[in-house]
Amino acid sequence: MIAGSQTEHSDSQKEFQQLKTRLHRRMVDSIDLSKIGQMSEDELRQQLRALASYLCSEEAVSLPADQREIMVQEIMDEIYGYGPLQPLVDDPDVSDVLVNGPNRVFVERNGVLEPTNIRFADEEHLMRLIHRLVGRAGRRIDEVSPMVDAKLPDGSRLNAIIPPLALRGPTVSIRRFQSRALVFEDLVARGTLAPAMADFLILAVRGRLNILMSGGTGAGKTTMLNNLSRFIPVSERVVTIEETAELQLQQPDVVALEMRWPNVEGRGEITQRDLLRNSLRMRPDRIIVGEVRGAEVWDVLQAMNTGHEGSLTT
Repeated sequence: MIAGSQTEHSDSQKEFQQLKTRLHRRMVDSIDLSKIGQMSEDELRQQLRALASYLCSEEAVSLPADQREIMVQEIMDEIYGYGPLQPLVDDPDVSDVLVNGPNRVFVERNGVLEPTNIRFADEEHLMRLIHRLVGRAGRRIDEVSPMVDAKLPDGSRLNAIIPPLALRGPTVSIRRFQSRALVFEDLVARGTLAPAMADFLILAVRGRLNILMSGGTGAGKTTMLNNLSRFIPVSERVVTIEETAELQLQQPDVVALEMRWPNVEGRGEITQRDLLRNSLRMRPDRIIVGEVRGAEVWDVLQAMNTGHEGSLTT
């Protein structure tokens, strides 16, 4: 009897989910996308609520009000947010959201990588989200340019790779922007950084030693770079150069530069190396390069040894 009731409950849940999916798709198909830009979010939400009630009546189904509200919120997230990923992006404990195709979504929560139960309807659903996020960043992604690294309007960092490069379906990596960055005091309190090492690094910055940090992805290189920059005297002029802007210097005389990717025609690219060479003409006391991985390494080393002591990079 128990097994039978569990099976019936499972079938009922499946039918209910199929009903929600069908109503969800009808709502999406009924939206006039050309008019969305003319409406506020509140106006659109009201229209979606009315549409959900109408479709439930038309389908002759009784969908609880809270479930209808969930559908409305899911569609709002599809239009304005991160779609099915929105709950993960809103979680303050999540630092990275990793999508390996439509059916495999992982997060790094409090430093631990773990799977989630988030799923996309299909690969097309995932591609729509990728195109929307990439478009918000002023970039494009297609078979000609199947790989994108960009900064989103909320400060998060996006990397997307699609077929034919991604063999098992579109892949997305989102590094969430942390509004409150960890400071040295936090690192020492957590045991991540020994007090003596923290003191040494502070003296190294104030003593204008050149500093190069290395570490794996997610090791905290940018966090450390931000921390070290706190101890640069306010009287100094600092130029920062990054592929994707993440540094948050607080000194009054800071020039922040960000490289530019090529346009659709493959023109207009300005590399970190271009910016680095130009920065030498800007009278910097120090140069901070977010990350060096290519030919710009040579230019950084030259700058460090030709009057720009105290420069930092990773």
